[in-house]
Amino acid sequence: MTSATISLLEELVGFDTTSSRSNLALVSRVADRLDSLGARVRLSYDDTRAKANILASFGPQVSGGVVLSGHTDVVPVADQAWSSDPFRLTERDGRLHGRGTADMKGFVAACLSAATGFARTDLARPIHIALSYDEEVGCLGVPRLLDDLLAHEQKPEVAIIGEPTGMRIGDRHRGFLGFRTRFEGRAAHSSDPGAGASAIYPAADFVGFLKTIGHRTGAGADGTTINVGRIEGGTAINIVPSLCEVLWEFRPVTAIDAAEIEALARAYLARAVPDDIRLSILRDIHVPPLSAGSEQAALAVATALGGITPPLPMPFGTEAGFFQAAGIPAVVCGPGSIAQAHQPDEWIARAELEATDAFLARLTGWASREAT
Repeated sequence: MTSATISLLEELVGFDTTSSRSNLALVSRVADRLDSLGARVRLSYDDTRAKANILASFGPQVSGGVVLSGHTDVVPVADQAWSSDPFRLTERDGRLHGRGTADMKGFVAACLSAATGFARTDLARPIHIALSYDEEVGCLGVPRLLDDLLAHEQKPEVAIIGEPTGMRIGDRHRGFLGFRTRFEGRAAHSSDPGAGASAIYPAADFVGFLKTIGHRTGAGADGTTINVGRIEGGTAINIVPSLCEVLWEFRPVTAIDAAEIEALARAYLARAVPDDIRLSILRDIHVPPLSAGSEQAALAVATALGGITPPLPMPFGTEAGFFQAAGIPAVVCGPGSIAQAHQPDEWIARAELEATDAFLARLTGWASREAT
């Protein structure tokens, strides 16, 4: 089956689905393939209708079964030095190079290859392939995909998110909340600063506050972290700045951590920002954490299919927390290495795709009537 998976991976890599671009050409090709196999195929679009999710379901419309979750978008290749065309699959020494091979078109290709087996098997439990748009810029597509799934299919038993883990099972990861905090003051000539209201000073004070709570929270996959990613403000050295914007994020271990950190930041801003500064706070990214302890069903299924144990915390966020929040136990388990994700000359090994093909073949057997 691996040769079919590699052929499909070559086709998928050939679509430039960088998040800033439409993914509809890939969606059309994949949807046609899955439809031809007899899947129940549904598309859900973003507001511009330039991007779409794919939900393809095989087997009976009953509760239980598995969701195989992936995303179609990739990160940019700009300013990266590639040894070959990033949108053309190139094999060197058993490594398949191309943008998205590890993150995560390798897993998507394996699912599309396995779909032939799903279609030919008398399934007792459904298997859903769920492919989202805009994961790389904040998991923007998956909420609509989940709404579509729960509105038109019975709730699945488990979800397996195929982000690159080397086929090791990940049972927890931090969330990701991103904020755009804007300070608006009043411009003035720098010879008379009192005539204006600097937006940079309260913004700088806020950055200092974030640093202090960041030092308290910890670090690593099992600790909440805080980061200020960008500060932008001012127009010239001799003008009191009327505008400053701070882009910052934190990665909570639990939903309680998320609520506490956000409350701390909002309380500081409410008491510390001067009255002559207008403040706006936009939370534009919200990826929920995947919490361990309630995912035994998903862990059991992934282990039975050949996922490597013991389960470990993931250092990166995924769409798994959205499935968990929707009441669908989820784990992360997919081919490739996260160390290759977003890198120039990104690659996935043939052996990883072979392991994924075997994993999905066992899934077909698990879902079949003969296995029940």
